Amino acid sequence: MQLIYAVGNQKGGVGKTTTVINLGAWLGSHGKKVLCVDIDPQGNTTTGFGIKKRELEVSSYDVISGKAKIKDAIIETEFEGVSVLPATDDLAGCEIELSRLENRTNKLKMQLLTCKDEYDIILIDCPPALGLLTLNGLTAADELIIPMLAEFYALEGLSQLTNTLKIVRSSFNPSLNIAGILFVMFDQRLNVSKQVEAEVEKYFPGRVFRTKIPRNVRISEAPSHGKPVMYYDKNSKGAEAYEELGYELLKEEKPKKEKKRLFFGKKKDGEEAK
Repeated sequence: MQLIYAVGNQKGGVGKTTTVINLGAWLGSHGKKVLCVDIDPQGNTTTGFGIKKRELEVSSYDVISGKAKIKDAIIETEFEGVSVLPATDDLAGCEIELSRLENRTNKLKMQLLTCKDEYDIILIDCPPALGLLTLNGLTAADELIIPMLAEFYALEGLSQLTNTLKIVRSSFNPSLNIAGILFVMFDQRLNVSKQVEAEVEKYFPGRVFRTKIPRNVRISEAPSHGKPVMYYDKNSKGAEAYEELGYELLKEEKPKKEKKRLFFGKKKDGEEAK
């Protein structure tokens, strides 16, 4: 079953792009065919997969504005199972162009319908603002993943996003569901983290991912190398966390690692202890 996930939050700096890149990379390595759609004018999902924006001739701007077909803009990355609809700086002016068009919130959805069957999962990296680009992402999606920080200011942003969801459901996409709220840069040692988690769980029971993405230097370093963290340092806490998230999203059990058996018995004559 093909699913389209929008990854969004009106508050910036909460790990939307990081989640799209690293969740997408793990899903691809797990045998899924994944399309990561970059509709954030900053284009960080694009560069995070090692794609050079200045060399692109077609991008998500051309696709959403109707100047190109989506299949002409999609790039297969060097990472297993992952393709990207890249973004360039041109996307910054797309909001103004969209405002003049009819069905302005459906442009991305209509393009994705032409290629949806070719992918198992599509992840849309939405901008950190409620504009026409974000509305295009939410209108095209089946479910919404909401990354957020475990800080009290983040609760205010979550409240704004809840109101946005009501608008989107009533006017553009009545079937949009919340896949889950994902805590990123999470420090379980802090009381405030536990308090915010409890508060969110109270208002969104059963909607908070069990997986928490920790603060991890490898996650921060990976984008400068144009790689998802699992390809930069597969043994890092960050890579392990996104693996856990992937299994949780797919509702699959993570295989248990076999423990090495140690031999503590006495050696027999002519036998070496293992």
